[in-house]
Amino acid sequence: MLRGFALLAAVLLESATAGPCDIYNGAKTPCVAAHSTVRALLDAYKDGLYQVQRASDSKTLDIAPLSPGGNADAAAQDAFCKGTTCVISIIYDQSGKGNHLTSAPAGGAKNRPDSPARADRLPVTIGGNKAYGIWVEDGIGYRNNNTTGIATGDDAEAIYMVADGTHYNSGCCFDYGNAETNNKDDGAGTMEAIYIGNSTMWGYGEGTGPWIMADLEDGLFGCADKYCRNTPTVNNPYLVAMLKGRSGGTFALKQGNAQSGPLQTTYDGARPKGYTVMKKQGAIILGIGGDNSNWAHGSFYEGVMVSGDPTDDIDNQVQANIVAAGYGGESEEPKTFTFSNVDSESGSASDSV
Repeated sequence: MLRGFALLAAVLLESATAGPCDIYNGAKTPCVAAHSTVRALLDAYKDGLYQVQRASDSKTLDIAPLSPGGNADAAAQDAFCKGTTCVISIIYDQSGKGNHLTSAPAGGAKNRPDSPARADRLPVTIGGNKAYGIWVEDGIGYRNNNTTGIATGDDAEAIYMVADGTHYNSGCCFDYGNAETNNKDDGAGTMEAIYIGNSTMWGYGEGTGPWIMADLEDGLFGCADKYCRNTPTVNNPYLVAMLKGRSGGTFALKQGNAQSGPLQTTYDGARPKGYTVMKKQGAIILGIGGDNSNWAHGSFYEGVMVSGDPTDDIDNQVQANIVAAGYGGESEEPKTFTFSNVDSESGSASDSV
């Protein structure tokens, strides 16, 4: 009997400590990309979450979790960047696929490389520890065009991100997910990314926004039509946005509060006309559109891309894990700051105001 209780306790402990990618991997819908500057997304992950580069001498430092599976070591960043400024030069992929993100190259919409985010512009508390998210505004964005394991064609995938529902604009496009590999707009169905913002050019929901929608290229959709009555305005400072892009002509959108409560399904049904069979290319973008449209504002804390179509139960387990992570505290731009950019082409450091 005691042995039975011990086994049960072990199972419960494992469930409580599993990261989002442990949950997905165990369900045979594995993580193929996992990005976060605030925490590890696998229980055993202990390598770099992201890399910072400082302006004073262009040296770099990898920021790892405080312990395996834990939150980021923000103190290491603070010490390294003391007396100067730093940018986030690499966002490491924790999935093991090597799908790391760096500053996005020039594209069809904006024909110049993007800048990396300033490393200390978005302080946050998670699990009682200080960490830093990624503050995105005009000209900032990340990309990887040479990925491994990301869905292509009409293959199924799921994507989620934790972001700030109070930091947004109508500019294109605060996205995280699947995009073109050539930095250009290749037409309907060549993207599949989760979007947060209040653009009404292609689609919109109730209220004034922001809304969670799918960027499928040449269109932002909260449902199969332009107006989506079940897509509510969201304003949580810690917001979970989830997109499930299935094979065979359907997709689903879910959202939730990253601090409490369950997920809400806002749409589950047919894709819009012209998007029934997807033509995904498998690049990864963060903070920009597929053609390097880089006028969006947003705040990013974590995001995952998985292969296949996870069940609702798995989605709920991931939501519970995010809530248990303990997001809270500051999620605003500091009152005083200076900018520092690292040129995406030359790698040299420069300061601007």
